[in-house]
Order: sequence, then structure tokens, then C-alpha cells
Amino acid sequence: MSNHIFSLPPENEFIQLDKLLKLMRQVNSGGEAHAFIIQGAVRVNGVIEMQKRKKIRVGDSVEFNGEKIEVQA
Repeated sequence: MSNHIFSLPPENEFIQLDKLLKLMRQVNSGGEAHAFIIQGAVRVNGVIEMQKRKKIRVGDSVEFNGEKIEVQA
């Protein structure tokens, strides 16, 4: 599993799960992100996440397609 770091800008309290996947180039579009999330292919903090717009905050980790994204400040 590859590990990646996403630095959440200090002015932002969170980033939505679908936007994070798109920004980290794990998917090509928001619609593609939604499809994978609905299929149960994405985990947040080790738990399958079904909310497309789940608020991801500093300290959270997202797993998708053999990749892990750690959200840091």
C-alpha cells in the first residue's frame, strides 16, 4: 500500500471525501469518486465510508485502491 500525505490548508476545517479523492488524483471526476464510494470501495479510518461528501479532517486517513492518504495540518 502506498502512503500519501494531504496537507489541509489552515483556513479549512475539512475537505469532502469526493473532493479529496479527486485532488489526490485517485479518480478522474467527482462522479467517479461517488461511484466508488457508493460501491463501498473507500475506507475512512479503517471503516467503509458510504457518504460521498463525508467531512475529512486533520488526523483522518483514507484508503482506496491500495493507496492510503493521511490528512495533516
